[in-house]
Amino acid sequence: MSLAPAAPAPAATSRGRGSAAPVALRRPPLRRRAATWGWGVVAVLVSAAFAFPVYWMVNTSLLPTSEIIGPRLHLWPDELTLRNYGTAIFQQERSPFLPALGNSLTVTFGVLVAAMLFAFVGALAVTRFRFRGRRAFVLSILVVQMIPAEAMMISVFQLVDGWRLLNTALGLGVVYLAGVLPFTIWTLRGFVAGVPVELEEAAMIDGCSRGRAFWAITFPLLAPGLVATGVFAFLQAWNEFVMALIIMQRPESMTLPVWLRTFQQATRATDWGALMAGSVLVAVPVIVFFLLVQGRMTGGLVSGAVKG
Repeated sequence: MSLAPAAPAPAATSRGRGSAAPVALRRPPLRRRAATWGWGVVAVLVSAAFAFPVYWMVNTSLLPTSEIIGPRLHLWPDELTLRNYGTAIFQQERSPFLPALGNSLTVTFGVLVAAMLFAFVGALAVTRFRFRGRRAFVLSILVVQMIPAEAMMISVFQLVDGWRLLNTALGLGVVYLAGVLPFTIWTLRGFVAGVPVELEEAAMIDGCSRGRAFWAITFPLLAPGLVATGVFAFLQAWNEFVMALIIMQRPESMTLPVWLRTFQQATRATDWGALMAGSVLVAVPVIVFFLLVQGRMTGGLVSGAVKG
């Protein structure tokens, strides 16, 4: 019978205990977790404050008029009706909805296409080329954005009237285009500057022509920037009210923001249900457009460099 030394105890248990301790130590301190929860609560409250007017607009548009003006508060459309939408679209006592929708779509998409085209060319010119007066041109783009639009209403009206373009989509589109181009050129200039010219030169060394290198290499990298600035141009042209009010004066020439004003008249009570229904109809195309481009727009807003 031999006396063998006792085998050493397995180290797995001690290692397992040792690996759990650092995990517990990596937990953030209580003060930091409390701050995180506090900022989360603030973010939820701010989001609710911004979302509640939109919810109240949709809720009111689905209530009967008798319930809207009644003393009872309706936080939920318990008496659901779509009559307000029918009144907003088909009522003959005010300007029709469909021509106003057509005018808004024509002006907005015309401005969107023209702004993307001119802004893209302008951003390339001030970024890639060196010419006399380039610095003054860039500064003028920045200065023009600081002039309030209200200060130029009379001069813009006289200019459009002199061109005989009052009550036309072309006249309003030219005014909107002049308003959105400085910002879109300035924003796209940053995206173009973030794409190295060496990428195109490398493609040209590999056998591509200058045009093919630009469209195959540079243009896809600028697509997020085009989408982000396109969303800005779309929102500016769709929601603008003051210039549309002074240029599109005839009922058949109104855009949707001006058409929405016709729900409030001095000689009769306001139909709040139809007004809220009209507001929802005006907001729907913007929401649809945003849902279509939100992925590209997010990429455009967060991108600022090209990874090598």
